[in-house]
Amino acid sequence: MHPLDRAVVALLPLVPKPLVRRLSSRYIAGSELEDARRTVATLNAAGKLATVDVLGEEITRADEAAVITRAYLDVLDVIDEDGLDANVSVKLTGLGLKLEPALARENLLAIAARGTFVRIDMEDSSTTDATLALYRELVGSGHENLGVVLQAALRRTEGDARDLAGANVRLCKGIYLEPPEVAYRDFDQVRSSFVRTLDALLDGGCYVGIATHDEWLVDRALEAVRARGLGPGGYEFQMLLGVRPALGDGLVGAGHRLRIYVPFGRQWYEYSLRRLQENPKVAGYVARDLLRSLVPGR
Repeated sequence: MHPLDRAVVALLPLVPKPLVRRLSSRYIAGSELEDARRTVATLNAAGKLATVDVLGEEITRADEAAVITRAYLDVLDVIDEDGLDANVSVKLTGLGLKLEPALARENLLAIAARGTFVRIDMEDSSTTDATLALYRELVGSGHENLGVVLQAALRRTEGDARDLAGANVRLCKGIYLEPPEVAYRDFDQVRSSFVRTLDALLDGGCYVGIATHDEWLVDRALEAVRARGLGPGGYEFQMLLGVRPALGDGLVGAGHRLRIYVPFGRQWYEYSLRRLQENPKVAGYVARDLLRSLVPGR
């Protein structure tokens, strides 16, 4: 881990809440739906797509899951009203997975029924089987506007990729801290798994959202899609709002599809601390970008 990344993570609990908000404001649209609406419109105007995420997961009551579900339906209303080039990403724990799988299924179906593409996010490894099972069940029953996520850090992922022929899959490294018997810990091992999994997905006819801020992996992904003769409509890159924007602009300028992950909601503080602590490298990226904006000539 880079020393700056380590320092940022160690100091996060001591940072005043207003400063955390300033640090997080680069990669969270805001607290309200209108904030996400403006952010997505701005991204679209710059030639970028978006996927909107309502902050809130690991809920403890069914009524909390209902609130998140309602928030997603409101997001879909805005996408339709404004003609935004966007879809949504949902976490099954936010829809009630750990309370009752049937509740999460019901809420997911309510969101998917609107017809807009819905990405089912992948969370920690305790939810992987349930997430993939629900995805396969619903796609098998005709809900074709669903996609799923695979995390290259998990040792099982390459095998999962081979079982998802023809699917719409976001491939990312994964940010969750998992035991070594479940996940790779070595940086190069995760990179290697990412490349192998991408190859398996592309060879299986999948549409892949290549989600990374790692320039080395971006280059490997470009080689992979070129080797298969895929045009820009056959894949897309995905990045987090506010992270490595210059890298994203370069991809768009070169004619590649780029989708930006746009989280919003009133749980921004909890999300900020958790995500930055789980992903020190992103914490370092954001901190460096903030320093450059504050120090002239940087």
